[in-house]
Amino acid sequence: MGISKKVVVSVLGVILTAASVSAFAFTGENLAGHAKVTIEQARSIALKAYPGKITDEELEQEKGGSGLRYSFDINHGKVTHEVGVDAKTGAVLENSTEGAHPD
Repeated sequence: MGISKKVVVSVLGVILTAASVSAFAFTGENLAGHAKVTIEQARSIALKAYPGKITDEELEQEKGGSGLRYSFDINHGKVTHEVGVDAKTGAVLENSTEGAHPD
């Protein structure tokens, strides 16, 4: 009994899909169960607040708002902004230029 080409392709597809999902993990993902706003929704909100390219993202417990926020570093040209989005309400909590030593 040989393994059919169709089975091999299906298994390979599952493996590649699993690998691509883990490639999109973000810092603090373990807190996502406490958030009412998804990372995708928070990205959209952040990019509306400051358009550009997201270079870093995390979910963290931090003072202000509900205490749980998504934090995005967004590059536009030579400027990097940090945009914070409340993970429970979707409110923009921060939209400021990153300093010389970002955290």
